Order: sequence, then C-alpha cells, then structure tokens
Amino acid sequence: MAEQQTATCPECSRTISPEDTIIFRFGIVGHLDCRRPRVLSAEERTLLAIYCRDHPVAECVRCRGKFRLREVVSIDQFGIRSHGCPWCHTDLTDSIRAHLYGCAMLPAEVRHRAQAAREAARRLVKKSHELSDAADVLLREAETALHALRGTMRQLPIRRVG
Repeated sequence: MAEQQTATCPECSRTISPEDTIIFRFGIVGHLDCRRPRVLSAEERTLLAIYCRDHPVAECVRCRGKFRLREVVSIDQFGIRSHGCPWCHTDLTDSIRAHLYGCAMLPAEVRHRAQAAREAARRLVKKSHELSDAADVLLREAETALHALRGTMRQLPIRRVG
C-alpha cells in the first residue's frame, strides 16, 4: 500500500518527477524508462509519426538548428531510442514534446486529449508526492509520540508483582 502513496519508481527506486514519463500498473506508478525518465511515450511517438512527419518538430537551443523527427531519432545497439541534435548531440526530447502539444497539424480534439493525458499524469505524480509527504509527517509524529511514551515509561518507578 505504501508504494501507491509514494512517487518512487519501484524499478530504480528514484523519485518520479512530474515531468517524467510514467506507466502505471496494478495501482503502482513507475518510470516508462528508468535510464531516461523523460523519454517520449509510445502515444507521443505515434502522434508525431502520424501528424508531424513532414515538418520540423525540434529546435536545438545550443546550435539553433531546426529538425524533422527522422533527423533526430536514433536507436543504439541495445534498442534504446533517443532524440538528439545531429550536430551537437543535445537531448531534444523537451523541444519535441513542446512542439507536439502545440502543433497546429494535430486535430484539436487529439491535441486536447493528449494535453489532458499528460496533465493527468503530472497531477498523479504531484498527488503521490503530497501523500508521501503527509505520510512522512504522520510517521514522524508517531515516532515522536512513541519516543515520549518510552521516555515516560523509563522515568516511572518499577512496580514489582509479588
């Protein structure tokens, strides 16, 4: 039950940020990819492939290049997909995601639902943090009360049964 109330990935034990891409199974939230917590989701990649394949989807802030999806996607020998600038290798995931959620080529209903899904995931992670923080406060209160009880018990005279 505690795993449902924390924003910690059960696979990598790292804290889940509201900006991370998450999965949830059996009431437990985790990273989609623990090695790269902010990776694009399958739904985001699908929308990009359908609606954004013929126009630039990313801009590199370092070298000012503008790129189409096929120019920034690479897959390494382990099958790990990344989205980096072909010139300076800066991660372009955030730029691609910003483009996707503002792209005029997506039908309004699709864009709205994609934004709603992303925001729901963020709210889930934030609420998990709040629940975790509240549980930590209650745990500290319980520990303090137990410590006070034990201190009081040590101060009382020992009563012998006889």
